[in-house]
Amino acid sequence: MKTFTYERVSTPAEAAAASTRTPGSKFLAGGTNLLDLMKLEIEAPVHLIDIGKIGLNKIESTPAGGLRIGALVSNTDLAAHPLVRRDYGLLSRALLAGASGQLRNKATTAGNLLQRTRCPYFYDTNQLCNKRVPGSGCAAIAGFSRQLGIIGTSTSCIATYPGDMAVAMRALDARVETINPNGAKRTLSLDQLYRLPDQTPHLETTLEKNELITAILLPPPVGGVQIYHKVRDRSSYAFALVSVAAILQKNGTGHVAIGGIAPRPWRVETAEPLLPSGAKTFTAQLLKGARPTKENEYKLALVERTLAAVLDEANH
Repeated sequence: MKTFTYERVSTPAEAAAASTRTPGSKFLAGGTNLLDLMKLEIEAPVHLIDIGKIGLNKIESTPAGGLRIGALVSNTDLAAHPLVRRDYGLLSRALLAGASGQLRNKATTAGNLLQRTRCPYFYDTNQLCNKRVPGSGCAAIAGFSRQLGIIGTSTSCIATYPGDMAVAMRALDARVETINPNGAKRTLSLDQLYRLPDQTPHLETTLEKNELITAILLPPPVGGVQIYHKVRDRSSYAFALVSVAAILQKNGTGHVAIGGIAPRPWRVETAEPLLPSGAKTFTAQLLKGARPTKENEYKLALVERTLAAVLDEANH
């Protein structure tokens, strides 16, 4: 790990000021992803700004009837919150499907959204990776790609977004609130937050330099049957090969987001009116334009079959 300096701040304003005062700094919350990357020298911030004590750790009802989740709420607390379990069961199930209890105790809501890919070529500093070293190439494309992306990828990167929580939040139409060092605030949908790789896979989000996520907003609950189904190589502590986050109504309509197949949680709203027609018809539109490798083309069928199982569960 390379040498770095450290400071602890007590308010979002102090965090913003510290980030502008020291170029090359990074915000540190739970640290469950950042510290691992620092140990491998994939991330090498010159300065860490500990934001763990700046508040932003409450879950509150909004005037519109939804929830406002502070950026520093732990995954454990979010999954266990009574309103989340009652009205947003999909989110609770997705959180509990990820990582381990120890990690969920430390990991934060915003940090979970911003975790980086687990592509093995990104983590192996002896391999070419455009996400790690822009312009160096992508060893994954001609390499072992069984777990990697089939849609939304590019000729520069086929890495997938690894998380569970964001897939559920995409189906729930969550939005993120941010603040930049100048005090300007904005609200983004998850589709607006995450970039597709194109030719710049090292740029993973649309956050500006030193912009800080302060909260996640959930709209009022829409009811229906909420299901999170995760297919993985082992039953715990493994990332999804394919995951399905679904909110399904009695008339067959609903919201569906897919994990494990793309650089961001994959949802195609224009395909959702096809859900009553069944998994095959819906998946054909959802995965239109997919470009799998020979090793991961099995995911095309796996998405359809996993969704079919979810639809069957919702109807029983």
